[in-house]
Amino acid sequence: MNYFSILAIYRFEMGRTFRSPLQSIASPVVSTILYLIVFGAAIGGRVDSIDGVPYDLYIIPGLIMLTVMTQSVSNASFGIYFPKYLGTIYEPLSAPISHWEIILGYVGAATTKSLLLGIIVFGVAYTVVDIELFSPVTMVAFLVMTAFGFSLLGFIVGIWAKNFEQLSLVPLLILNPLIFLGGSFYSIEMLPSDFGVLTMFNPMLYLISGFKWTFFGNSDVSVLVSLLAIMIFCISLLVLARWIFITGYKLRP
Repeated sequence: MNYFSILAIYRFEMGRTFRSPLQSIASPVVSTILYLIVFGAAIGGRVDSIDGVPYDLYIIPGLIMLTVMTQSVSNASFGIYFPKYLGTIYEPLSAPISHWEIILGYVGAATTKSLLLGIIVFGVAYTVVDIELFSPVTMVAFLVMTAFGFSLLGFIVGIWAKNFEQLSLVPLLILNPLIFLGGSFYSIEMLPSDFGVLTMFNPMLYLISGFKWTFFGNSDVSVLVSLLAIMIFCISLLVLARWIFITGYKLRP
């Protein structure tokens, strides 16, 4: 494993982030704070507690996961798409480094960015709402695996996309609806029975539910099932990413 090549790609991607901090960091944090104000302060005063948890506290895990998931996909997809669009992707592809090193460099940087945003959102929420974590270690594990898995997803989307329209297709038309319908701001027990059963087929439910458990000690789905789901998600995407580099799909003419 060539750690220097991983570090070179990682540092380049992180440098690109800090060259535009308003767009990369401030914008998603402000958007999430607006969600916190609207859902927590404005709507929260009109909603009873859910599972014994005040609503302004109940939405915090969902907001963090919303930020981490969307920003992981966004950062990783743009990070690999622009080198492919400009033609500079052939430099690392022709360099004496393995595909694992390329993947770890790009995905590692995107994971770090989204984790940083998640920590900032958690810090802001901590100053507004009284948060007591049920399982801090499990929370960190969920956060890291989710950021890594969705960064892998974004990396694959960035390779697959042929233009900017396709690049935004997955986050806007697939990912965001699944996150909002996955119990980010409500419990599935509040849904009609038929719709609740349908929601069980939403993969985002298992990730968000497991993350909620680390805060409150209760969730819509077993935390063991949630851990298994995120592990299968990450492993499946690693296999797919490896297949892309082995076959040269959308990377070589």
